[in-house]
Amino acid sequence: MTTSGTTAFDMEFTEVAEEAWERAGREMRSGYDLRTARRSMNLMTIEWQNRGINMWTIDEGTVSLVKGTAEYTLPADTIDLLEHVIRTNSGVVSTQSDLTINRVSVSTYAAIPSKLTQGRPIQVWVERLAAAPTINLWPVPDSNDYIFKYYRMRRVKDAGAGVETPDMNFRFYPCLVAGLAYHIAMKVPEFVNRIPMLKAVYDEQFEMAAGEDREKASITFAPRIARI
Repeated sequence: MTTSGTTAFDMEFTEVAEEAWERAGREMRSGYDLRTARRSMNLMTIEWQNRGINMWTIDEGTVSLVKGTAEYTLPADTIDLLEHVIRTNSGVVSTQSDLTINRVSVSTYAAIPSKLTQGRPIQVWVERLAAAPTINLWPVPDSNDYIFKYYRMRRVKDAGAGVETPDMNFRFYPCLVAGLAYHIAMKVPEFVNRIPMLKAVYDEQFEMAAGEDREKASITFAPRIARI
């Protein structure tokens, strides 16, 4: 049997919205239908990020530390840090090392009596500000040779004007369409009788996608609730 030989199926946002409207109960008819679907999709992906870690949004970054400077701003789309180290002798094959730096709560950081002490940083307080998170290091770096290397969870990119593809792993496409259909139905009175069915399909699709979108190796992420 001959197959297509491709695995490149993708969906532009307009196609996602069309499929969601059809599942909700009718075809997409107007520019407003597209706009309201885009708004619902953006709110829904924020909801997904509140549910936990989305593996495709994990990436890594570095901050070059400056002697005498304790506070640094992270990219504005950073939700939280998952792991972090202090790298010394970066790029030197024989001596490069990634050393532990422990994350502390605001209470622990506030209780440090001498926040101007300099040395190799061993503690970091992540201040999750609305505009962009910042990191506060202690001791304050005593050299320009340190690098703060981190793995972060970033925000899912917004739904675009219609021709962009969603910022997510392909496994979440069925969940995306099902969830968007459910959210659309909640806004249209004529679809009220379909809401329980659409919600059940959405929950099932999210459970399957989230169950697959996980680290297969043994891994531990400390819960953020302990870092307030």
